[in-house]
Amino acid sequence: MKNIVYIGNKLSLKGKTATTIDTLGTSLEASGFKITYASSYKNTFFRLVHMLWTVFKHRQSTDYVLIDTYSTLNFYYAYAVSKLCQLLGLKYIPILHGGNLPSRLNNSPKLSQSIFKKAYINIAPSNYIKSAFNAKGYLNIQVIPNSIAINNYPYQERVIDDIALLWVRSFSNLYNPKLAVDVMHSLKNKGYNVSLCMVGPDNDGSLLEVKAYAKQLGLDVSFTGKLTKQAWIALSKNYNIFINTTNFDNTPVSIIEAMALGLPIVSTDVGGLPFLIENNLNGQLVQPNDIESFVDAILNYKTNPYKTKAIIYMARHKAEQFDWNTIKQKWISTLN
Repeated sequence: MKNIVYIGNKLSLKGKTATTIDTLGTSLEASGFKITYASSYKNTFFRLVHMLWTVFKHRQSTDYVLIDTYSTLNFYYAYAVSKLCQLLGLKYIPILHGGNLPSRLNNSPKLSQSIFKKAYINIAPSNYIKSAFNAKGYLNIQVIPNSIAINNYPYQERVIDDIALLWVRSFSNLYNPKLAVDVMHSLKNKGYNVSLCMVGPDNDGSLLEVKAYAKQLGLDVSFTGKLTKQAWIALSKNYNIFINTTNFDNTPVSIIEAMALGLPIVSTDVGGLPFLIENNLNGQLVQPNDIESFVDAILNYKTNPYKTKAIIYMARHKAEQFDWNTIKQKWISTLN
């Protein structure tokens, strides 16, 4: 049995969306690995201290240190933890998240080299991240995609009469949630019966902004706040199109989940999304911040039911490739 220290923002019990540390950690435990986590402290300073202390405390027993690595504040957590691992002679594995992480390679080249060049291996969840790192000379990259338990996602074919839009994400400016409201507003102005449900916790104050914006436009948008996985999967049965409005992205699990559920997807063509969605084959890609392109794609689903049926069938087939029973073999091979 391998002992692993898993470093990341384990804040799902503090009102935040569950992240890889929650899902991957649980799956690895079920596969026989012993995992010690850090950290669930909400205060950023205490969280960093707890991360460093946990690595130091388990320095003699741990086989690997997994580090969730993003482009924002967490990048500096990853840097500090990686330096401690180097000092202690521990094998560490950054797991590369976030569609904006490649820009960090340009903005912080020395810190990036210190983290990623000296890693045991870097895990990229998509070929998008792998290719961006390869272009900067980082060759110690392995692709292991994000995973889902496919049996938890009942496939459902949907009839699109009235348009029922579903958006699932943390409310953050990075994910451009106001665009979803703009899309609803445009469809309503064109005379369509349309509803919008937005699922997710607030991350940076965007939730209140979007609520105020919807009210200003006179739109009745449903805001659920954070839901459990089971709750939003159950909720999804009432909706017939999934929209992803983000300006930066990697390989969002919410898209894979929507594919598995049979929801036709319209997403911005950014970051790793074209590596996941093949336009007009298993979803539709549009340019970011383009309201009318979103509207046209949505109406394309509504007016072409046979094409829509083919697209969601191919999307489900794609999602099945991300089942944990397939993905776990790559993790087991890497960690053993």
